[in-house]
This record gives sequence, structure tokens and C-alpha cells, in this order.
Amino acid sequence: MAAERSTAGQLAAERVVVGPCTSWPENSAFIREVLDRIGDKWTVLVLSTLGDRALRYSDLQASIPGISQRMLTVTLKALERDGLVVRQAYAEMPPRVEYEVTELGRSLQRAVLQLSRWAAENHTTVAANRTANDQIGIGRARTRLDRPTG
Repeated sequence: MAAERSTAGQLAAERVVVGPCTSWPENSAFIREVLDRIGDKWTVLVLSTLGDRALRYSDLQASIPGISQRMLTVTLKALERDGLVVRQAYAEMPPRVEYEVTELGRSLQRAVLQLSRWAAENHTTVAANRTANDQIGIGRARTRLDRPTG
């Protein structure tokens, strides 16, 4: 029994902790919040669409297929709060509101554009992999389903 405990203890001692999280402060909740914001699909699409020009709200919405008015509003407010986008309202009739990427937003935009390009270049391969996975069952989820019951 003692030999089993020491073996288990040795296995736990051999664990290797790696990755970017190892250099983060102990309380890294805010870093995860920022990653949640910049990893959101609508954030990626809004920043990619804005590019280096100011766009009206309606032009942004028309340029991003599938985004609802509510999600565009929520995303723009969050980006503005984080200092990634600036909102400019003009006192005209009808009222005009434009959004533009800030310098901080531009530094993120480069990475976001690379992600968008990667998705566009690889979407057919990912779709084929998903189809193959669904058909032949790659991974643990399919293995569990294939087990006989009873």
C-alpha cells in the first residue's frame, strides 16, 4: 500500500505546467476577461470590418452577415468601453453615428485580421474534418457512444 502511494505521489510530482498562463499574475481573471472580449466572433468581425476607416452603424451592420442589431450594439459598446473603438455622433438630420478603430484597437486589429484570414483560408478543411468526425467518430465522444449497453 505504501509503495502505491509513493508511486502516485511521484506521478503527481512529474506534472509539467507550461503555457502562457504560467507568466500571468496569480489573480489573472482580468486577463481572461480581455481574452474573452477579443476572442468573441463579433469582436473579430467588427474590428476586421472597420479596417482603417470610420463606418456608420448601418454600414457596419450591412457588412457583417448574421449580426443582429442587439449584438452589434453590445459589441460596439464593449469595444468602446475597452478603448478599442471610438464612437462619433454628428448632430445632423437624420442623426449620423460613426465608429472607428483607435490606436489600441489597431494593434489588436493586426492579429484579428490574421485570424480572419486563417478562417477564410481553412474553413473548407475544417468543415471536411467535422464531417469526417461525425461519420467515423474520431475521439472519445464517439467511443463512448459505440460501447455496447447492458
